[in-house]
Amino acid sequence: MIALVVLAAAGGGYWWWSTRPTPVAPPPAPAVTRQVAPASVEQLPPPAAPAIQHPVDPGPSSTRFGLPPLDESDDYFKKALDQLLGHKSVMSFLAIDGFARRFVATVNNLGTDNTAAELWPVKRTAGRLVTDPRGGGTVISGTNADRYAPFMRFVDGVNTEHAVALYRRLYPLFQRAYEDLGFPGKYFNDRVVEVIDHLLATPDLAEPIKVKLVAADGVSKQIGAGGLYLFEDSTLEARSSGQKILLRVGRANTAKLKAKLTNIRGLLTKGSVARRSP
Repeated sequence: MIALVVLAAAGGGYWWWSTRPTPVAPPPAPAVTRQVAPASVEQLPPPAAPAIQHPVDPGPSSTRFGLPPLDESDDYFKKALDQLLGHKSVMSFLAIDGFARRFVATVNNLGTDNTAAELWPVKRTAGRLVTDPRGGGTVISGTNADRYAPFMRFVDGVNTEHAVALYRRLYPLFQRAYEDLGFPGKYFNDRVVEVIDHLLATPDLAEPIKVKLVAADGVSKQIGAGGLYLFEDSTLEARSSGQKILLRVGRANTAKLKAKLTNIRGLLTKGSVARRSP
């Protein structure tokens, strides 16, 4: 849309200049001959590459063992994740096909209002949002957090240091996927840290949180009639998809996830030598 506006403005400018009355030219001034020194042309330096705030060193293992091409990396990811998490957990909670691209797209989207659940690298939690009537309205039930108990046990069982070490080893694949997503010249780990900081800024709200049920066209519906739950507070509904997820999973679960994210952030931002994807 921005491009169309620019083109329309350019086209409108051309129409105005081509249809305005032609001004009467003034009489020519007498010619004056004078010597003009040739202007020196200053060579401007090329623009500097964007600075990397949080560089990642994949370590010698990425070079020693070699990483597969991005589009042929699913089996490599599955073996690596099986070793880190266990085969049963991988099959229960993760979507392996296109894992690198799923992971990168989801990290980026968590800081925006685009949920794109079909791109998540984790499988969706079963069931629907559990609500209770309260004061003539609807609130998220205190029992809704129980739906996430299996996933929270899975998260608690992940060795954070081993997970970050694996992330560093596989980083060239994530970087390539990030560039393919539409961010050439950008550094994925900087975006990871930015999104973590954004998620950590999710407000700690008193429960229960009020919600409302709406149809696809935004019209309010009765509970039990199907539809989509939105936060009743428009300022909460305007928050990013990642922050809204943290608000929905329950205050206790949010505190645990924030603690995990804080630990991950500390490990990701340790000083190291920057390396670009091949």
